[in-house]
This record gives sequence, C-alpha cells and structure tokens, in this order.
Amino acid sequence: MKQKGCALARMVDVSLQPCSARKVFKPLMIEGMGELMWACPLCSLERHMSMENKVIESITKLEKAHCLNDDEWSLLIDGRYDRQVLFERANQICEQYYGNKVYIRGLIEFSNYCRNDCLYCGIRKSNVLADRYHLTKEQILSCANEGYGLGFRTFVIQGGEDLSYSTGDIADIVRAIKASHPDCAVTLSLGEREMSDYKIWKEAGADRYLLRHETADEAHYQKLHPDDMSLTHRKQCLFDLKALGYQVGCGFMVESPYQKTEHLIQDMQFINELQPHMVGIGPFIPHKDTPFAKEKQGSLERTLTMVALTRIMLGNALIPATTALGTIDPRGREKGLLAGANVVMPNLSPVHVREAYSLYDHKICTGEEAAECIVCLSNRVKSVGKEIVIDRGDYKPVDENNR
Repeated sequence: MKQKGCALARMVDVSLQPCSARKVFKPLMIEGMGELMWACPLCSLERHMSMENKVIESITKLEKAHCLNDDEWSLLIDGRYDRQVLFERANQICEQYYGNKVYIRGLIEFSNYCRNDCLYCGIRKSNVLADRYHLTKEQILSCANEGYGLGFRTFVIQGGEDLSYSTGDIADIVRAIKASHPDCAVTLSLGEREMSDYKIWKEAGADRYLLRHETADEAHYQKLHPDDMSLTHRKQCLFDLKALGYQVGCGFMVESPYQKTEHLIQDMQFINELQPHMVGIGPFIPHKDTPFAKEKQGSLERTLTMVALTRIMLGNALIPATTALGTIDPRGREKGLLAGANVVMPNLSPVHVREAYSLYDHKICTGEEAAECIVCLSNRVKSVGKEIVIDRGDYKPVDENNR
C-alpha cells in the first residue's frame, strides 16, 4: 500500500513510498527544470527547491553586495532554474531607478571603414567585400536634425576606427550638433584613441563614450582579435574616459567563439571594477565574410541572463535592449526591456548606407525610415508596459551610502 506522501510531494500532486522502498523511479517534470527527469519525485523536488533557494540567496547577495564568488556566478549563469525569477527582479530594480521610462538614442553610423581586423566583425579591414562609405559632416548634421524633430535627445556618432576623420573633424561635428541642439547629449563610439583625443572631444561638448571591451579575459581576447590589438590598452581607454568625466559604456558579446562561463564571470568582475554608466550586452551573431562565419550565434536566454545580472549588480546603469537581440528573436528587444534594459537605439543613418554598416548578418531595421522605425518601436515598448520618453536619459548617480 502506497503512503500518502508529504507536503512537498503533494505540491506536485504525487503519492509515493519512501525513496528507499522504491525499486522503479517515476518520470517527473518540474517547472523550470526544462526536461523530464527519472527520479524519486520527493528527492527531485527537494533538490529543486534547494536550487531555487540558492538562486534567491545569490540574487539577493548580488543586489546588496554587488559581487559574488565564482560558484554563485556559475549558478546564476549556468544553473537550471526558472529565469523569470531573475528577469523579474532585474526589471523591478530598473523601475526603482527609472520607472517605466525607456530612453531612445539616435544612432548615426557615419563610417564603415576601420583600421582593425577583429575576427568577428563584418567591417574588419580585410573584408574586401564590404561596401565602404563615409558620411560628410553635413550628412551627419542632417541626420541629427531629423532625429531632433522625431523626439531624439541623444545622438550616438558611431563608426569603425576610421582615421580619415581627424581629431579636429570629430570635434567640429560634436560642436555643430551641440550648437544646433544644446539640450541634447552627444555620445561617441569611435574605438580606441589616445587620451589627448578623448580630451579634445570632451572639451568640444561630447557627453558619453561607448567602447565595448568584448571580453575581459586576455587569452580569450587574443582569440577574437589580431595580435596588434591589446586588451590592456582597451581597458585603459575606458579608465581614461572615466577620468575625463565622460559617461562611459563598456560591454561584451554573449557566446562569442571560445567563450566559457569563466570568461563571463571575468566580464562581470571587470564591470564591477570599472563601474561604468552604460553596459551594452548582445549575442554574438556571425557575419558571412569573417573567419567566424560558421560559428553558432549566441542564445537569447543566456544574453538576457547577462543583461539581468548586470542590472542587479549595478542597479542604476543605462542598459540597451540591443538591435542584436531583436535580430535573433522577433521580440528580443521587448524581452530585454523586461529583463532590466531601459534604452533602445533606433537608426538615424541614411537608409542607403544602413546595410553597408554590417557588423553581423541579418541586422534588423536596415530598410525603415527613421519616422517609421520610431512609431513601430514605440508600439513595441508599450506592449510590455514601458514608455518611450523625450529625454536625454542621463545616468542617475546613487549615493553609495544608501545603495
């Protein structure tokens, strides 16, 4: 005769004998575990609840202490648990600082020439199939003027490391945008330069700088980049930018070739050391004309996991729901916003050059006019209970004593 079973067993509506009395285990599906398990239902449930408790404890520790040990990081990154627990807490923390506001950045991709040869990037210098272009100062200003009329109050001037634009040329573009739109922020994303260049651009009026570190592990960095590129120099650029008073953004790819969990842990530890104002996290997506063309793209869940962990660790950072998220999943950006992101970056570049700025394959929104894109994006944002606002969307500092 079967025993009735304890309260734990009744939670999943099973009756069972004690594990030691059973000779054949039952198949048991536990929500959030992701697969059918052959096990004693009671023992499996106990292990599952122990896992969930450890997850909650680790999330709470990360929120309060802003750091974890390697085992705790591994649990939250790799553990088999219901990710909604993580995503919901990240979203709650985001709304504590920013409410349901989503900030828009007008992206102006002004050049796809680049002096670097990063193995993952579609505009790497050795890609002879890339359709190269430059935008003139007048074209860049036209994009900014159009964006201002659509409600954009931050413009992101992004390009490959194209040295045909001098330091003075970039400074002139920044000054011109600020003169026309003094209520707007200008963000630069121009790669690694000398501190003296960054200083000139800051004095010209630049407010923010984005420079994704891509990976914080030296050996992994060398597998993704040519020998003449240095992770040490890239990190130093980020610290130089902070010292000059920029709002600084770093970031990394998720599931890039050769990436291991230990590399993601190092990314999180570096981010905690840097304390950036912005963090860009997106899945690796291969480009057909690079050495990594046949590599597997990063997954949605793992990318969202890293977005959520970053939100919980930093609290008040500005984190984009990246275009790459929307590329690998039709509702990827919406899911990003529900996992702690609070920024989106529609493209203001002229439509005729957007396909040419191809860092990875199948990039979305390359054929839409800016006005069409912002209407579509606004509706998408509303569908998850968020609201696009007309605002510079600056980083909100927090008193460390009350953090």
